[in-house]
Amino acid sequence: MTLEMAASAGERPSVTLDGRSLSAARILGLARRAAERFRGAPAVLYRAPNHLAYPVALFGCALAGVPFVPLNYRLGAEQLAQIEERHTGAVRLGPEDLAGLLDETGPAAGEDAQPPWDEDAVAVILYTSGTAAAPKAALLRHRHLLAYVLNTLEFGSADEDDAALVAVPPYHIAGLTNLMSNLYTGRRVVYLPAFDAAQWLATVRREQVTHAMLVPTMLARVVDHVADGFGAQTPTLRSLAYGGARAPRTVVERALRAFPGTDFVNAYGLTETASSIALLGPDDHRAALASTDPAVRDRLTSVGRPLPGIEIRLRTASGEPCPPGGTGLVHVRGEQISGEYKGRSALDADGWFPTGDLGRLDADGYLFVEGRADDTIIRGGENIAPAEIEDVLLAHPGVREAVVVGVPDEEWGQRIVAVLVGTGEPEEIRLWAKSRLRTSKTPDTIVFRADLPRTSTGKPLRRTLVAELESPEDLENPEIPENVENSHA
Repeated sequence: MTLEMAASAGERPSVTLDGRSLSAARILGLARRAAERFRGAPAVLYRAPNHLAYPVALFGCALAGVPFVPLNYRLGAEQLAQIEERHTGAVRLGPEDLAGLLDETGPAAGEDAQPPWDEDAVAVILYTSGTAAAPKAALLRHRHLLAYVLNTLEFGSADEDDAALVAVPPYHIAGLTNLMSNLYTGRRVVYLPAFDAAQWLATVRREQVTHAMLVPTMLARVVDHVADGFGAQTPTLRSLAYGGARAPRTVVERALRAFPGTDFVNAYGLTETASSIALLGPDDHRAALASTDPAVRDRLTSVGRPLPGIEIRLRTASGEPCPPGGTGLVHVRGEQISGEYKGRSALDADGWFPTGDLGRLDADGYLFVEGRADDTIIRGGENIAPAEIEDVLLAHPGVREAVVVGVPDEEWGQRIVAVLVGTGEPEEIRLWAKSRLRTSKTPDTIVFRADLPRTSTGKPLRRTLVAELESPEDLENPEIPENVENSHA
């Protein structure tokens, strides 16, 4: 439906990559040809970067009534094979197959040949990043994606010169919904095949990009590049969204100063929620940056308030409502919430989905996500959120990146270890943190490394760090081993 409505714009470019463009009308025609190839298959596996053929494959699947399964092409051969084995008989699309999807000489199905619309059919299967457990196959039905688009966007609302730069990979929920959202509003999508800060800035200028979305690690690299003297010089960039992982306050503050004429949006969502469920909008960012009120200033670390149609509740570990101002498990409910995995649903009897995140709500309804519940450190019987310690460490001038984890300890249950990227003496930084934190929350050990293991969308791989740090020998070494592969999502 999104594509057919967008096709009414005629031959205006809708998707651009490396100087080539496709209109929505042409994508629709190619998708109808692709549907003839896909029809009857159990699924279509897309294992390639962003490409002009990506929307053709996605909408071809929708027209054929076949689930679309974008896979992380950065995974090792063994990991990919394990996932592909779950989809026996599926059509496989690798980089070498994409040119064929842009071939207009094959047979095309007419509108009368399309199957009846079934909003309850599975539209997309996305494999979660697996930062704390093995990847799970999350199912999104057409009605979930449709609810997200219709409840949050206005059809054709973009200006004719609007262009959105998409640098997130196609197997990320943001890659999927960015395409749908921009086609629906009439905004041209500009794909960046591989992220590089200098290339990102150059593309914004060359393509006169007005809107963009980055994960926090990408945003930090762009800001670092600007701070190194390159200069933002992006007069067309009106809106910059970030999300997909927790954004350190220091990065957000630097970004707001690096792009003073740009509206910032922090989007919070999960694969299982069909993208964003809460937003911290441009006015919120400006008010927080300008405010001297600590409560308002702290909103730069929040994810804002729920989107229309979304309810948010906090519950204790026992399932009871969390007291006002308290930290609890974030539960969400709404039409766009799937909460479904292959073979089971995580929704409770009333339709509430447990996100697995810990959070708190302030008096005005702003949600502060304090990290995954699985990441909580239990030291001497006290529950400690790594995010609080990480924020303090990131305020140190020598620290560029920080991840705090708990490792087993016979006396305390867990010890607090901070893994940092930056410069400085570990003991000096530890004492600096101690002056700003309670003793029980002060890192027991600080280690440095050249880089942190992260998923390809920027989330720290905490369990990888814990595995590397569990032996006493590792804790005595200030430079823990490099992870060979940092893209396990």
